[in-house]
Amino acid sequence: MDPIADMLTSLINAQRAQKKRVAVPYSRFKEALLATLQEQGFVSSVRTQDSPAAKLIVSLAYTEDGSPRLNGVKRLSTPGRRRYAGATQMPYNYTGFGKIIVSTSKGLMEADKAKKEKLGGELVCAIW
Repeated sequence: MDPIADMLTSLINAQRAQKKRVAVPYSRFKEALLATLQEQGFVSSVRTQDSPAAKLIVSLAYTEDGSPRLNGVKRLSTPGRRRYAGATQMPYNYTGFGKIIVSTSKGLMEADKAKKEKLGGELVCAIW
């Protein structure tokens, strides 16, 4: 079971159903990943809801004409097969329009930023 892939699938399914927000189980890694997605404009806002089981409430982002900003995701590194890339082997942006999120020693960041800072890390996902 991959909780990151479950969260990404929940975001895609909620946007396809034209939902305004979606709740996902809390983890610090998910919170950091969603903060990175918020910086890139794929989600509007993220807040933590404290309850017996903490959740992250994610407000989804749409364009002016109502189409979703998040059109697709691909999990690159899975629990069964981790994928790593050095600063020189970092892949290009996914299909030219998306972003690749990398987990580095300085936190989660976009692949282009990791390349500029000469950091390698685990390839988390591609988002477009």
